Amino acid sequence: MRKRSLGLALLAVLGVAQAQNYQPDFNPGSLKGAVSGPRNEVMVLGTVHLSGLPATWDAANLRLLNERLASWKPAAIATEDISGPQCDFMRRYPERYKDTVSHYCWNPAPAQAATGLDVPAATAEIGRLLAAWPASPAAAQRRHLAAVFLAGGEQGSAMVQWLRLPEPERHAGDGLDAALVARLRRLEGLHNETFQIAARLAADLGQERLYAMDDHTADEPTADEEAYGAALAKAWDNPALQRRKAMEDPLRKQIGTPEGVLALYRGINAAGMGQLVFDSDFGAALRDTSPQRFGRQYVGTWETRNLRMASNIREVMAPQPGSRMLVVVGASHKGYLEAYLQQMHDVNVADTAPLLR
Repeated sequence: MRKRSLGLALLAVLGVAQAQNYQPDFNPGSLKGAVSGPRNEVMVLGTVHLSGLPATWDAANLRLLNERLASWKPAAIATEDISGPQCDFMRRYPERYKDTVSHYCWNPAPAQAATGLDVPAATAEIGRLLAAWPASPAAAQRRHLAAVFLAGGEQGSAMVQWLRLPEPERHAGDGLDAALVARLRRLEGLHNETFQIAARLAADLGQERLYAMDDHTADEPTADEEAYGAALAKAWDNPALQRRKAMEDPLRKQIGTPEGVLALYRGINAAGMGQLVFDSDFGAALRDTSPQRFGRQYVGTWETRNLRMASNIREVMAPQPGSRMLVVVGASHKGYLEAYLQQMHDVNVADTAPLLR
């Protein structure tokens, strides 16, 4: 019996070793053969979250960055926002998603009151309006579409319509009541990359909307928030994080000029940053020794989120073969999204470096 037990144990060890060493022989990313027409291109711009900048910072300093992005001429722009339909879904499960909704979802109740449309009805109406959208819509049509976007929980797209209106036409009417106009006026000046980079770029390029591609459906309450936070804080106290801060901190101090902003974006999108982000954050978390293995839980949620973000991006590109798409997303997501998107047969990932020089 002892020899049999030893044999089984040896087989188990060999099985683990084989699983660790196995490399699948199918690599979708290597199969990018000929396609009919131009291939899809996606550029992932890693960004700082502008909400974390001082209140006195002037968004006009984004001028050079926005000019460079416009010169790439993307046909669609995706942002790190949760879509209206996903927020509507999560509101139906408050036991799991209450905190997520509170942090990431605007309540479209004022827009529903103004338009009579809930999120599903507004989402359907958005599709109907855009399918028959004229080449030169009237201001009243833009105001109405902005109101419907707000009712659908799509604030970024509502801002695109608002910015495409001449200043004298930015007023209440056609579904926009005083409360919604006040909301749009507030968003127009908010330090947020969706409104200061993506929406302005889409408006300048003559586009009608943005695509919210974030995903938080993997979020789940943690039984012991204090222990979870302590475990991650311990993991993040590492030399790689210090190297990352030593690179980023001086650049962040120069954002008072358009040239300084461009230098910051050049730095956080530079080659090698994906590895540094991993070493300082997710790689360190994987080595967390807490009994609950909080670090591995954290990484699992992070990978799931990025995979779903990548699939949302790919979904937008599918009906528009041969198009260019810009993704504006927090810098820590950039390496993951580029790696996942590069696995797609009909997607080429574009390098940001030449654009940010």
